[in-house]
Amino acid sequence: MATPVRDTRRLSDATLALLPAGVAVPAYERARTSIGIVHFGPGAFHRAHQAVYMDDLLADDPDWAICAVSLHSAGVRDALRPQDGLYTLALLGERERLRVVGSIREVLCAPQEREAVLARLADPQVRLVTLTITEKGYCLSTDGVDLAHPDIVHDLASPHAPVSAVGWLVEGLRLRRARGTAPYTVLSCDNLANNGGRLRRAVLQYARQLDAGLADWIEGEVAFPRSMVDSITPASDDALRERVSARLGVEDAWPVQREPYAQWVVEDDFRNGRPPLERAGVVLAGDIAGYDRAKLRLLNAPHSALAYLGSLMELETVAEAMREPRLAGFVERLMRQDIAPGLPALVGFDPQAYVDAILARFRNPAIRHLLAQIAWDGSQKLPVRLLGTIAEALDAGRPIGRLCVPVAGWMCFVRRQVARGVAIVDPLADALVRLGRACTGDPVRDVEAFLRLDPVFGALSGDPRFVHVLRAAYARLGDGLPGAVAAVLADEAAAP
Repeated sequence: MATPVRDTRRLSDATLALLPAGVAVPAYERARTSIGIVHFGPGAFHRAHQAVYMDDLLADDPDWAICAVSLHSAGVRDALRPQDGLYTLALLGERERLRVVGSIREVLCAPQEREAVLARLADPQVRLVTLTITEKGYCLSTDGVDLAHPDIVHDLASPHAPVSAVGWLVEGLRLRRARGTAPYTVLSCDNLANNGGRLRRAVLQYARQLDAGLADWIEGEVAFPRSMVDSITPASDDALRERVSARLGVEDAWPVQREPYAQWVVEDDFRNGRPPLERAGVVLAGDIAGYDRAKLRLLNAPHSALAYLGSLMELETVAEAMREPRLAGFVERLMRQDIAPGLPALVGFDPQAYVDAILARFRNPAIRHLLAQIAWDGSQKLPVRLLGTIAEALDAGRPIGRLCVPVAGWMCFVRRQVARGVAIVDPLADALVRLGRACTGDPVRDVEAFLRLDPVFGALSGDPRFVHVLRAAYARLGDGLPGAVAAVLADEAAAP
């Protein structure tokens, strides 16, 4: 059989009809859609997550196409503009599925196309501005905006030519107020606790530095709903580009990939209209704090347990760790018996079904999620992922033995990494290296030294119940070698 001739043209509106039948394409006429959303930060996560939800909506409501704005680099614009904003999403499961996403109708680079970005922000048809710029991109301080941040200093001096996300938001709102246009809703989609509340404080503080009247108008008229997002999205690489382009028969300069699972919970607080998000499976809630807590504790806490205990067992990825029956069983019991009982009841949320979904995600062989990467920043992650659950369990009289094992595992992990000369990636890296060097394996002295890390353990360090159980877990892990960890997991499996 002759080898098919590959079409080397780019993915675009003109080449959609050339794609193989197995590739999903937009189920609507893109030319009939209008831009109702400006999105700052069109990286892989946005294009694999929120843009896909919007793609699902456009067939029924064509008013919510996206103008994607990069705050710094022109890379996304230069890749997607020749493709009419189209790109491919690869869903990574037992069998990879490809889908071409069409919700991005315009791609701009803010530093190079300032007037076009401002025109979009001032456009009355734009009623929603969304962001995925990572926590760093918000220029936050502990109580608002960081007024000493170089980007904020620049924007306060030149507010009509902003460079920061906060500066762009406020300048767009200033233009709308001056023209008598209703404001847009601002929706942060970053994994940042109380993202909407923190962004609102930053915007108001910044605006008040410029114009108290504008700040008052924003405070009274603009909504900043909170949100929670979830989907594992590995970085795009050359292997993905080659694989996708080969299957499409045309070139895609920047495809993205993610696991099949996706979750998006949004506080239902919008002004001036909103997309019918619920039709695409978005959960609209009056308060998303419970969903945030469920994710932190049922998804992120087991991730940390796998990271530390799996790393001590010389395992490399989450999927590999889940193929170790004793470790997989331990994590499942931790979720169902120790974490889920402490979560508040949420309307429409079944914690046990959520556990089922998470375990399936952890086992997905197509996702190569490195334990070493999840293990980073343990001093920041453990308080919100595990230690809060432990404190609440103590207050409620529930056992904490299993919950303390991954905390002790983190201590053993730090000790081992330091002994091997492996860099500790953590905001408290210097202190942890000193701790690791001083550890002797003595459960009393070692645990006491770690508990002096007040930013990590806080009041728990003075609770004798916690200290006693943590010492016991640390002693059981011993030298932290695979055999010792396996023995602890075996004992946990046999416990009632």
